[in-house]
Amino acid sequence: MFSDQKPLIVQGDGTIFLEVDKDPDHSCRDRLLRFSELVKSPEHVHTYKITPLAIWNAASSKISLDEILGALSEYSKYNIPLNVEANIHDWYSRYGKIKLVRNTQYDENSEHIEKIPDSIFLVSEDTTVIQELMSRKSVSQYITERLSATSLELRSIYRGRLKQALIKIGYPVDDRVGYLQGDPIDFDVRTTTLKGKDLTIRPYQKEAVEAFVHGNKSGIIVLPSGSGKTVVGMLVMNKIRENTLIITTGTVAVRQWISELIDKTSLAPGTIGEYTGDNKEILPVTVTTYQTLTYSPRRKSADSNLEANSEVRENPSAEGEETFNLGNYPHLEIFRARNWGIIIYDEVHLLPAPVFRITTEIQAKKRLGLTATLIREDGKEEDAFSLIGPKKYDAPWKDLERQGWIATAFCHEVRVKFPNDDYKMQYAVAPPRLKYRIAADNPMKLEAVKSILSRLSGDDSVLIIGDYLEQLDIIASELKAPVITGKMKNSLREKIYSEFRTGSIKILVVSKVANYAIDLPDANVAIQVSGTFGSRQEEAQRLGRLLRPKSSGVSANFYSIVTRDTLDQDFSMRRQMFLTERGYAYDIMDHGELLRDVNVNAEND
Repeated sequence: MFSDQKPLIVQGDGTIFLEVDKDPDHSCRDRLLRFSELVKSPEHVHTYKITPLAIWNAASSKISLDEILGALSEYSKYNIPLNVEANIHDWYSRYGKIKLVRNTQYDENSEHIEKIPDSIFLVSEDTTVIQELMSRKSVSQYITERLSATSLELRSIYRGRLKQALIKIGYPVDDRVGYLQGDPIDFDVRTTTLKGKDLTIRPYQKEAVEAFVHGNKSGIIVLPSGSGKTVVGMLVMNKIRENTLIITTGTVAVRQWISELIDKTSLAPGTIGEYTGDNKEILPVTVTTYQTLTYSPRRKSADSNLEANSEVRENPSAEGEETFNLGNYPHLEIFRARNWGIIIYDEVHLLPAPVFRITTEIQAKKRLGLTATLIREDGKEEDAFSLIGPKKYDAPWKDLERQGWIATAFCHEVRVKFPNDDYKMQYAVAPPRLKYRIAADNPMKLEAVKSILSRLSGDDSVLIIGDYLEQLDIIASELKAPVITGKMKNSLREKIYSEFRTGSIKILVVSKVANYAIDLPDANVAIQVSGTFGSRQEEAQRLGRLLRPKSSGVSANFYSIVTRDTLDQDFSMRRQMFLTERGYAYDIMDHGELLRDVNVNAEND
């Protein structure tokens, strides 16, 4: 059967083509995003892929098999290929086919256990699956004994490692062992904040919390920046009411969490501790950073000074299991310093390798991951799934925008040329990695920044964001604007952020230190002059700096300046993929067009 008006073509290899003009209300795209992954997104035809991990996340989010197949059938021009339908059935059925339990007569409603028994059990009603697992050395090495045709015994210390091994062979585990009960804390979420504002819990925040606490209390909540992920974390803490360890991206983010907890909950300041390079407090609620936890005195000084710089590593180390030594990371002992009930991983997509290792061993703790994107540039999405938990909730960005919970945003790409033939030749003969730096550092980008600024009103609050400090220093000097980098002391950094929030500073130049967890609610324009190669997560986070709703109701505008016909332009296309997946369209303009617009406006004035 064929219907030309439908927008989808589903291929036998699991690839899906979406004709954008035949999905004007994005209803097809929004449904696809719930169970497939975006591959590429040029103007007219977007490409998606049905993968096991995407199907397992859908299953864990209670999206039914009928919903998945129904969406494909409803929007597909042709019948769904039989092998694709069979694969979806197979992958979907694998989620929950294997369970980890405390005993072979497990209680699904049990929330806590006083003590994790030394032995736990892997069970499946499918005896052939048990047989297959025993034939796999990567799995059988953790098994103590085969108890029956449907159950295997293992030591609880191997709980995380077994889950990693199983997902790698296509069997995501439904972990029903339960969690140790942490020491209690008693507090309430305020209805009126200490700052005198009403705290109204938004519908999607309630849905996210309920999705997390229902059943297995470990998993990942995906919400855009500016939508109140911190509030969701507090609400989960309030449901659990046990000692909490919060890990985030830098000292500024730590202090924002602490400020928010004091403002929005009844937690007394003496119950909230900061564990960073500046302070080492471990209290019932403790907030720390990935950089502190992964500090190692054995690293070179430039590499081990991350906490002072509060910089986030975009590509966490891919250290092998065999090289990991807890003794090399003294601050990882914080995981054992208190009887934590829950660990919150803020910006979980940045989880570094050493923290992954310790998370493998602490499966007896409840775990919440918060992120705007499940994309990891190191490809460890499966590890996040198995060790933190499956995706529990994901709100479409455009839905929240339509409902007014995040700002309406428009994305623009401005393409510039090299200033002269010498630059072109330098780029042409350079090795690949240097090519990107030459293109990213193009001095014509400063002229484009000035052209964009000349189009703005005096009321706009502008962030200029980039990776290369020399480039940022030049821009800041030309514009007579302050520049924030990782080398700046936290106290001065917070002072400048405060001045930007109050409007006494209207233009702020920032390095990648501002990618994450920085609360600048009135920023409504961002101009990106360079980025971390093709990092989609960074593109999402940078747009996220603009997404808090503005008190004035103005829209947000995100500009990305790239050098035409270079790796800079190629990487920009890759970076845009995540935002296009979320429904944002980029208009592309040449710098010459921008200059003409500026000149016309000047003449009209």
